[in-house]
Amino acid sequence: MPKLKNRLLAARTWQTIKDYTFLALGALLLAVAVNVFLVPNQVISLGFTGLGMLANYLWGWPIGLVTLVLNLPVLWAGHRWGGGWRFIVRTIYTIIVMTLAIDWLAPWMTPVRGDPLIYILFGGAVNGLGVALIFRGQGTAGGTDIISQLLNRHRGIPFGQVYTTVNASVLLVVALAVGLEPALYALLVVFVAGRTLDAVQEGSGYARTVFVIPTRVELVRQAIMEHIGRGVTLLPAEGGFTHAPRPILFVVVSRVQISPLKRLIAETDPEAFVVVSDAREVLGRGFHSVIADS
Repeated sequence: MPKLKNRLLAARTWQTIKDYTFLALGALLLAVAVNVFLVPNQVISLGFTGLGMLANYLWGWPIGLVTLVLNLPVLWAGHRWGGGWRFIVRTIYTIIVMTLAIDWLAPWMTPVRGDPLIYILFGGAVNGLGVALIFRGQGTAGGTDIISQLLNRHRGIPFGQVYTTVNASVLLVVALAVGLEPALYALLVVFVAGRTLDAVQEGSGYARTVFVIPTRVELVRQAIMEHIGRGVTLLPAEGGFTHAPRPILFVVVSRVQISPLKRLIAETDPEAFVVVSDAREVLGRGFHSVIADS
């Protein structure tokens, strides 16, 4: 038992170190997106960072400091009603690293100017990657994330609805303060960031899930395991018309294995019913490790 406890403690410690590394890297990437791609081209991000950038444009106030001040009441609300010091501590850590990096590293970063396509695409991609790393570290960048989570938890309002409404309000303020064009640029940056975030969070879609309703259950099962080299799970099912038992075979394969699998099923059981769909991410034996990707 002592050895098991020590192993668990070591695993948790290592996981915590990885989480805080992800949080720091994500915060630094957000600072890079702001200082290299967005601020030099007067493209305003959304959320509290966007309000900090707007204050910088209008009055010259430090972006990081404004972002930090705006986050203070939201952090207090998250601590009081959000639950859990672990979440709050990680969020505070992320915000501090991000705000300090935005203000302190700005003189050392070379801005990218010129073609709007370049700084919008890369600014949005770097921003989205930074947010994805922060989420992987079990934290947030504060601001609208916390507001959305609190309203979702205590008022039942969908997270996406709150997030969209809050950011739309920021976008309206930006449009009124600095014009429509910067607001439209900000909208494009958010779109690219969102797509990048989804790609990182959900995986690259390299796998396929396959459901097979065979007439020759055992023959198909053995053929898949022997010739494709993938495990097969049998799911009990019942025919909706005949009410006869019809086991379903469930298997996950890589993209390069899907064609051989379909050919094998056609040869083994031509009357089988097959459904193929995308798998955003697969964790476990034969694919990515659950522990390594946690």
